[in-house]
Amino acid sequence: MKPTSLAILTSSALFSMCFSAPSFADVDYHVDINQPVHHLAQVSVSFPNTTSSQLTVNLPVWRTGRYQVLPVADGVRLFSAADSNGNALPWTRTASGEWTIDLAKPTAVNITYQLHANELADRLRHIDDSHAYLDASGVLMYSPEFRQQPVNVDLSVPKGWQSFSGMDKGPTPHSFKAANYDVLVDSPIETGINQHFNFEANGREYDVVFWGEGNYDTQQIVTDLTKISGQASMIWDDYPFERYVYMVHATNGARGATEHLNSTIIQLPRFNFREREDYLRFISTASHEFIHTWNVKAYRPEGLVPYDYQNENMSELLWVAEGSTSYFQKQLLLRAGIITAKEFFKDLSQRVVLNQQNPGRDTQSVAEASLGQWSSTWGDYAVNHSVNIYSEGYLASMALDFSVLQDSDLAHSYRDVHKALYQNYKIPMGYNVEDIQNILTTLTGKDYQPWWQEFVNQPFSLDFDQLLSQAGLMTTYGDNPKTKVDTGMSLSGLHNDLILATVAKNGPAWQAGLSAGDELVAVNGLKVTADGFTKRFDDFTPGDKVKLTVFSNDRLKDVNILLAEQPKGTLSITAVEQPSAAQKAFFKAWLGIEWPFNAEGKWVKTDDKA
Repeated sequence: MKPTSLAILTSSALFSMCFSAPSFADVDYHVDINQPVHHLAQVSVSFPNTTSSQLTVNLPVWRTGRYQVLPVADGVRLFSAADSNGNALPWTRTASGEWTIDLAKPTAVNITYQLHANELADRLRHIDDSHAYLDASGVLMYSPEFRQQPVNVDLSVPKGWQSFSGMDKGPTPHSFKAANYDVLVDSPIETGINQHFNFEANGREYDVVFWGEGNYDTQQIVTDLTKISGQASMIWDDYPFERYVYMVHATNGARGATEHLNSTIIQLPRFNFREREDYLRFISTASHEFIHTWNVKAYRPEGLVPYDYQNENMSELLWVAEGSTSYFQKQLLLRAGIITAKEFFKDLSQRVVLNQQNPGRDTQSVAEASLGQWSSTWGDYAVNHSVNIYSEGYLASMALDFSVLQDSDLAHSYRDVHKALYQNYKIPMGYNVEDIQNILTTLTGKDYQPWWQEFVNQPFSLDFDQLLSQAGLMTTYGDNPKTKVDTGMSLSGLHNDLILATVAKNGPAWQAGLSAGDELVAVNGLKVTADGFTKRFDDFTPGDKVKLTVFSNDRLKDVNILLAEQPKGTLSITAVEQPSAAQKAFFKAWLGIEWPFNAEGKWVKTDDKA
């Protein structure tokens, strides 16, 4: 006898009621690093009893700190699912990072899969016979149904390995626990053969873990990290953590860094630590990631709250998340006494030069760059028509800082904006453009919508001498500045070839009709080589017309290029003559240190040592 329509409806309603709410229990993860030499592990996940008719499990398609979709799930094979009795469950791959499991009745669900982990450069996952770096976004699947459930992680690792994470420790040396998947995904694990140090600063505990051999000085690094960690009060009035973990990788080439909830991973080639310039790059990165613990991890733009791990998280404020962090990183080092004022201004002068040489600053705003970050590349088109949320965001932050200082008569600075964001918009809240503008108005009494339109919503160009003069500074190429030839093109730098990598918009090569990908053959009829490229053009002066022979789309052609000029030498930032008391006061309010110049405009401290 067939059921009546009412019976069908009643049955369906009861099914829906029964298959609705998840049970409140832990999600358990186990990672068995069973074939480290082949970068392989076996992962198992146990989800609590569910009354749903289907269970969806996901592996994120991006990782926090890198705003680009990645082929994360390509490292997964041999996926399987079983019920609480070990019976196989049918499943379907429904998206790039998604598996859907069919359930005939309420049950706990166990999944297993093989993981390949050899993405060290992406700081996503890496396993070898000496360690494993495990970022959960590239390792551990989750179910949206149980995303807020407590999680436990247990590792099976080779003998002699040590395991560290920002998560709370579990019952065994290689286990951890977290409040939910969001904490787990922002708490990477470093396990392996490593060196471990710890210290305290301002009542907080810190771990420093080194993996890989290199020319680093562990004691110097720990000493400087201690100084950095004590400088948070430069901006904020408290800490969002009780314990923090610095993870340092000395690699065979991989570099980069990523911020996490209460930890960071920093990577440099193993012999790129000793020289002062290399070390400053490392310690500046550490400062950058530490600042991120507040700016991004404790508060972040609305578009990133909560994280959507399966889709792009759009925001026009990524320049605040990243560029402002870059802006503060050297200031923190300066206040900590790790770098000198001379080193600080050397970095700033390099940023000024990069900005002046970037044709894209006339095309793209920092708001547009933020929205485009998810699809950004860095080829010839990007160089000519784009800006970077880090470098351009730094300069937008600096312009905003100077504006707040001026408009508040030095009572407030851009640091106070971030203090207010931390106080008022902690996760799970998110802030938007209006929120920042309201904070700016509160601090200065002025409407910042016009400023925002000029410097954020449209491309901007800074008059650096006008800006820096407020702090008694100016840019200079020396007492007798000289010029040199500008061709407006650069080589790829690969295999000693003469392939043009970039052709600067509206520059000499651009005006002559050259394009990235063209191959330079000769200058004025004479063969040119990659190692002699720069020297060959030193034979000319700005204003000369030169014939270039190139292969363009495999066709040989001649073009005439009119050489332009560019400054010769190194741009530096130094004192204006006879700085006023107001300028010195502005300088101190800006950087928090006393005026570093003497009456003759010379640096009081000229050594490059911290």
